Amino acid sequence: MRILFMGTPEFAVPSLEALVAAGHTVCGVFCQPDKPVGRHQNQLQPPPVKEHAQARGIPVYQPTKLRDGTVLAIIQELAPDLIVVAAYGRILPQEILDCPPMGCINVHSSLLPKYRGAAPINWAILNGDKETGVTIMHMAAALDAGDIISQERTAIDSNETAPVLTARLAELGGKLLVETVAALEAGTASRTPQEEGAVTLAPMLSKELSPMDFTKTAQALHDQVRGLYPWPSAIAQVGGVRCKILSTVAEEGKGTPGTVLEAGKKGLLVACGQGALRILELQPDGKKAMPAAAFLQGHPLEAGSPL
Repeated sequence: MRILFMGTPEFAVPSLEALVAAGHTVCGVFCQPDKPVGRHQNQLQPPPVKEHAQARGIPVYQPTKLRDGTVLAIIQELAPDLIVVAAYGRILPQEILDCPPMGCINVHSSLLPKYRGAAPINWAILNGDKETGVTIMHMAAALDAGDIISQERTAIDSNETAPVLTARLAELGGKLLVETVAALEAGTASRTPQEEGAVTLAPMLSKELSPMDFTKTAQALHDQVRGLYPWPSAIAQVGGVRCKILSTVAEEGKGTPGTVLEAGKKGLLVACGQGALRILELQPDGKKAMPAAAFLQGHPLEAGSPL
């Protein structure tokens, strides 16, 4: 099949690679423009999808606008049978959705209709979900609202961070995408409207989610740390120092919430509303990430003291 691929970050790479490996003709790739990086923002870093496409000799397009007719003209010239979207980061106008004869499909990293939006993986972890997955759906004008073609479920490990789960779902999405495209080509793909009453949203992350409240359960705080890693990160004052909390374990323990129960080589154990949270790794403002035990050498805390 002749396919136009739209995707930008690392999550989209396995989907692109899977289509190529399955023998489909990827006639072009659309991704977001290169981003300025470096201390002075004077270097441009290409998106991962662009790098992989160029390595395979696939034409790459990085438009800043989608609604001025230029992109539509490019797509009409490329004449794809199908457009596949995976974390492109832009909303496609209706004229593009209507362009390919087989339509547009999207690889979404949740079990729709749960977690429509920009950060489904993070919110699944933040909310303590035990399971998530990938959905391949027909694209519609509304956000992640199209009919479902296929889904694949997977358990979320209790210590899995957002980047680790993202990498797993990316691979799962690539595999499911190839199977789904084959079903579309054969005319055997199912089409199931989403249940609107079951819709939940996964909005973009913000720093407002960062402050840790130790009156919450240890598991909820552990989920916060995992779900907000590496950005914007869970934040706590540790010995009077503002720190990003990067790695934790939920354990048994009792005490006044926010009170240090143990401080030493095994890190920092802090009482929570229920249970206790062991802080294993943190990053003080303006410094590099370090084990909590190393931080305690310069900022000693005693059992019974407030965090």
